[in-house]
Amino acid sequence: MGNVTNLWRHPVKGVGGEALQSVALAAGKTMPLDRHWAIAHEDSKFNFDAPEWARCMNFARGARGHSLMAVTSQYDETSGKHRFSHPDLDDLLADPDNATDAAALVEWVRQISNPNRSLPKQVVSVAGRGMTDSSEASLSILSNASLAALSEKCGAELHQRRFRANIWVDGFDAWEEFNWIGKTIRIGDAEFEITKPVERCVATTVNPATGISDVDTLGTLKSNWGHINFGVFGVVTKSGTIYANSKIEIL
Repeated sequence: MGNVTNLWRHPVKGVGGEALQSVALAAGKTMPLDRHWAIAHEDSKFNFDAPEWARCMNFARGARGHSLMAVTSQYDETSGKHRFSHPDLDDLLADPDNATDAAALVEWVRQISNPNRSLPKQVVSVAGRGMTDSSEASLSILSNASLAALSEKCGAELHQRRFRANIWVDGFDAWEEFNWIGKTIRIGDAEFEITKPVERCVATTVNPATGISDVDTLGTLKSNWGHINFGVFGVVTKSGTIYANSKIEIL
């Protein structure tokens, strides 16, 4: 039996993230406030008139602009807004649902975007679900043992933030999580159907402290394990609350 070590949510897709101590999950839903907003770029095919889930290529993200990987965010209890931070910018307090704040967030993100790619245009959201990388309303579950194995082969200690996961777990062998695909796992009193592996992109090559690509994570995965997968997607099948130390069972 394993356990959860860390919980993360990323309120704006590709732009920041924050650690949690607990989270209440609902069956068939994404993690509350995870990828709740996204920033569509100038060439996005996102349906602005009738918003619906769209692929990640339509949004600002670390694969398009490496510096975005250095953004962190934190919900500010006092203001009711999110505080966005980056080593090269002043902090920004913004409510992405407020038109003025959303425009300020777009401009803030523009300053650290790749000028050779389509620039950020508009904050968007879809009612009832987060803009996850998977078309399913899913969460991502990653293993610290797998992270240690990849770090060893890369010759560098890789931080969890490179992978923008929701749930990190301990107590399992490296890569054991791939054996869960097609199975149900219980975390705390919530249950998940594990559906598929998470295929990785160049954003994972970027150091989240600096926003600079410094480790060939994809090449290392491919040369050592024959794929570029890291972590698995899970769909909540039973509602429940999980904590940073919740136990995990394979059912």
